[in-house]
Amino acid sequence: MHTHSTIPSIPLLSKRSPEVFRKCIFILMIYSSLFIFCMSGLISSTLAQQVLFDFDGIPIGTTLPITQTIGGITAHFAGTYPGYSIQDANVLGFTPPGFSGHIIYPNSINLADLLISFDQSLTDFSIMYSVQELACDTSATMRVTAYMNGSYVGTNTTVAFPPGTWPVDTLICSFPQGFDSIVVHYDSPPPPPCQDYGTIFMADNMRVTPLSTNTISEGELPVLFTLSQNYPNPFNPVTTIIYQLPESEFVTLKIYDILGREVAELVNGEKTKGQYKINFDASKLASGVYIYQLRTNDFVSSKKMQLLK
Repeated sequence: MHTHSTIPSIPLLSKRSPEVFRKCIFILMIYSSLFIFCMSGLISSTLAQQVLFDFDGIPIGTTLPITQTIGGITAHFAGTYPGYSIQDANVLGFTPPGFSGHIIYPNSINLADLLISFDQSLTDFSIMYSVQELACDTSATMRVTAYMNGSYVGTNTTVAFPPGTWPVDTLICSFPQGFDSIVVHYDSPPPPPCQDYGTIFMADNMRVTPLSTNTISEGELPVLFTLSQNYPNPFNPVTTIIYQLPESEFVTLKIYDILGREVAELVNGEKTKGQYKINFDASKLASGVYIYQLRTNDFVSSKKMQLLK
């Protein structure tokens, strides 16, 4: 009986196998489409996880330390003595380019570090700063240092350009292994003959990216404003400059000589989010060090390049 009942079932299944196979393929296609759709939504949501702290929701006159939660990220802001407070961007009677609303402002003319800790690990950090310089021809050096659970992760410096009175730049660091606290430090004053009234800076528009965001969205659109080092460098006479935008912005990309004089304008207009590659031909310029600067409504970054003929 066992043999008799089993043998007829084999050809029966064999006759239906093409139909079953087609149905399985159809089901697999549906699930594959759903999976791709869900993953696209996941990547899109993580790309949106870049978080902006602009301090506009904090009352003017509030003295640090303060704690603020935006986009699921909690940041604690403090300062070494004599500290910082929240002020209007026009507190000095003018507003530095890119600054707006409420900002972090020093309580005195004395040196103080800005200390920022987070409730989770990050991979990217940037903050716009304006350093006190009074009609100087050189600029102070600013430093950002990252830590994880109190252990050193890495550091980066930048110098605002062009110099002058309260020049603006963006201090940036990026460490894929992650960090959970930051120290923003006035690293060194401009070299002589520039003499500043105080070793101080104001800050605005802090942007951070959670560790999980950078992992999931790897290879996708950038999650932070980025100005890369030109290549080759040194160069003669053509070099490539790459910058990235996480959102549509009005962008300028200009070249300056070492004295702060504009010698070329590569970009001046509205750009959509994404990565851009610019080839700069310096055949009409003399050998020397030049500065290229990317500027948007609330981001500015400068880097040096060397032309050798």
